[in-house]
Amino acid sequence: MHRFHAWLSTRGRPVTGFVAGTEPRSIGAFARGRQLVAGNLMFGGHLIEAPGRMLWDIPPPDPAFETQIHGMTWLDDLAAVGDPVARERAQDWVWGWIARYGRGTGPGWVPELTARRLIRLLHHSQFLLRGRTEADTTIFMRALARQALFLSRRWQATEPGPERFEALTGLIYAGLTLKGMERQVAIGEKALARQCRSQIDAQGGIPSRNPEELLEVFTLLTWTAQALREARRRPSAEHSGAVERIAPTLRTLRHADGSLARFHGGGRGAEGRLDHALAASGVRSRVPGGLSMGYARLSAGRSSIIIDAAAPPHGAASIGAHASTLAFELTSGRRPLIVNCGSGASFGPDWRRAGRATPSHSTLAIEGYSSARLGRAGRIGGARQEHLVDAPQHVPVELSHAEDALRFEGGHDGYVETHGLTHARRLELTLDGRALVGEDMLMALDDAAKQRFDRANEGGEGVAYQIRFHLHPEVDAELDMGGMAVSMALKSGEIWVFRHDGAATLRLEPSVYLERGRLRPRATEQIVLESTARGHASRLRWSLSKAQDTAIAVRDLNREEEEV
Repeated sequence: MHRFHAWLSTRGRPVTGFVAGTEPRSIGAFARGRQLVAGNLMFGGHLIEAPGRMLWDIPPPDPAFETQIHGMTWLDDLAAVGDPVARERAQDWVWGWIARYGRGTGPGWVPELTARRLIRLLHHSQFLLRGRTEADTTIFMRALARQALFLSRRWQATEPGPERFEALTGLIYAGLTLKGMERQVAIGEKALARQCRSQIDAQGGIPSRNPEELLEVFTLLTWTAQALREARRRPSAEHSGAVERIAPTLRTLRHADGSLARFHGGGRGAEGRLDHALAASGVRSRVPGGLSMGYARLSAGRSSIIIDAAAPPHGAASIGAHASTLAFELTSGRRPLIVNCGSGASFGPDWRRAGRATPSHSTLAIEGYSSARLGRAGRIGGARQEHLVDAPQHVPVELSHAEDALRFEGGHDGYVETHGLTHARRLELTLDGRALVGEDMLMALDDAAKQRFDRANEGGEGVAYQIRFHLHPEVDAELDMGGMAVSMALKSGEIWVFRHDGAATLRLEPSVYLERGRLRPRATEQIVLESTARGHASRLRWSLSKAQDTAIAVRDLNREEEEV
């Protein structure tokens, strides 16, 4: 049906012009734009060196590469460079796409990609049309019309969630800016209001619990609200209410360096994008107390800690979810210290599965097991992925104030079925942000759980478990104090020290940092505390603290350009 309606859109009435000009709201990266101008094409985790070649003449190595080039988000990067050479490259690729695929052919004619492409073409229309002939302008307007007509007929075929938000944003944009498409605005607004009611919960969260997806949805909603106001139309109450609920949740998920917490398949987000989106929304609500989208936040001084404090997503929303219950991330100033490995989706199915497992997160894992398992397969972003099953169901959490610290206490039952053990975690961040004290416990809470543990411990050797603390690649770590501590140096000059109560084996092991936009995983290290649960209750205590000679305030001026 996509193919049929793509063909049918070529028979529609052409658009003759713009109702109003559009301002570019999408933000690109100057460094990536320079790489594109030089012919270094980095899409979908693949680097192809093709200086001077037409983008559409290059055989895509896989569907992810193909999806990214047809979505045309690269226009943001070329516009960020903005010089005549970058503009010429953008014009060649856009008119090249129109010549080859503009009549409804090719893989880019699906609603979510069409919307992504249409939004960029409208955002950067002035950049693209500068210096072009009247005939080129006519070709461009006809291409916009075809994509807008296709989107008006096929937006309902998208999955509820981020894809549909994107499709409806493209539809409303087209209605506000293109002559002859005005009636699509009311249709898009009505559908968008329904999406806000059904997909954005009272906490300002979405079913996938993916922070980066939430930022994408929030960005689309703020773009649409701005465009409606500029056209002297008022966003619906559902639309405005969703923006007002999401903004405080994103502030909860914002680390001290301005990046997002990396949970359930989400990344850190493009530098500055989160703060830009929050500022553009106009919502000034403070971070709420309690949980936001199932995450808890401890923040003091220069330190921020974000904890996955709820059960993982379930059903269809769990296709990209991770077994990360009670995992945390810690950022000090502008420097991430404790992280999760992240999503390995861009590095192939093996890395994707590995990134979803509990040992890829900074939390406790019983040896050989995750707190949730991968079950039947589904599809997300064109790739086959498994649902999360046998996940924790009961995740009690309490946030409180100690005498001189902020306290988090939580637990989950992800290991009760397999070993009869409940994992409980306590974290206390001092009010100056200079020390974090942690305690992890494994407990059999009732007679049935004790019997299950006894069966798992039938040989009497106990149940081995590890507590992992994955370090950011820019952290320099080494064993200290005869192997009883780990010293960690940040590029800001801060020194952090990890210690434990001596009841476990401490070691440094290799780890990886999985990050989209790179050719391969980045090597890093992890702190591993290993012990054995021999009875119905086991406990390990540990701490992370700044060295005494680390200043309270650090001028962190070491700024590096984005590596491409």
